[in-house]
Amino acid sequence: MLVAVAFGSNLGDRRKSIGMAAADVSRLLRDFRLSRVIETEPVGLGLENDPPYLNAVGVGSSDASVDELLDALLAIEAARGRTRPFPGAPRVIDLDLILAGDRIVHSADVDVPHPRFRDRRFVLEPLAEIAPDLVDPETGLTAAELLQRLPHK
Repeated sequence: MLVAVAFGSNLGDRRKSIGMAAADVSRLLRDFRLSRVIETEPVGLGLENDPPYLNAVGVGSSDASVDELLDALLAIEAARGRTRPFPGAPRVIDLDLILAGDRIVHSADVDVPHPRFRDRRFVLEPLAEIAPDLVDPETGLTAAELLQRLPHK
């Protein structure tokens, strides 16, 4: 199955953090490709004064379960210095499992597809760049179609 992972960093050497995490993820996903890295403002109430993010999306293939993928991404975050002092806290690295093939999982631990990715230009732009035809199994829309539906900046 094709897997999409969002990368974000707004602390420290952001570009290096994304590069190192991408190298880690490339060992989990076959034929891994990383989008270009873009800079974005933090999204969310009360985050207006946080440092800007660098964001990217990576896509590759895996036969792992959603739980195995999530555990691996959390382990990479921890190994790269991610802490969670409070929701929305600035972070050295943030890895979100966006899509896992046609799998739909909604549990206490994970939501796949990621519940907010359809509204996030900082995810959809890089995703549409490297995998425009990747389909969201809940809407049936491709990454390119979801991006077209977003309001323009």
